[in-house]
Amino acid sequence: MKAYNIKIIIFLWALFSLLLYKEAKAEEKKSNLKEPITITSKTLTADNKAKTAIFEGSVKATKGDITLLANKMIVYYQEGKTTNSIKQIDAEGNVKLIKGNRVVISDYAQYFPENEERVIFTGNPKATDGENIVIGSKMIFFFKSNKYIVENSKVFLQDTVEKRFITPKE
Repeated sequence: MKAYNIKIIIFLWALFSLLLYKEAKAEEKKSNLKEPITITSKTLTADNKAKTAIFEGSVKATKGDITLLANKMIVYYQEGKTTNSIKQIDAEGNVKLIKGNRVVISDYAQYFPENEERVIFTGNPKATDGENIVIGSKMIFFFKSNKYIVENSKVFLQDTVEKRFITPKE
């Protein structure tokens, strides 16, 4: 009878640990989405009337583990009661988004923080993940769901299952 009780206790402890882990991961994901965006550049031109900020020259925007680089970024914002919030960021010229091992390059990108929090890449977009490459006419990356939509896609897979499990003969 004692062994049965110990099994129940272990099961409940494992279930409780799993629930705590899932809750911690959900909180981590939420906190990353609420992190501030930091933008640096050589020059900044702000127009409070038009509610825009134009960053030019080696522009770098970071939010958590995501970095967006471009020659120029135009930030469109709206005024709030206590702070301003970003509605959209347009990036142009040598656009590069880096998130971990994933890199997306294109001529132009638009970042939208609301709803799905997404970036739309146009102008010869190319995504790499390790040795794998995806190209298309338009790519949309959704941050919250961590998924891509690629129009007119062409995929080059280099990191195949065979490559990972077959070792050279000596």
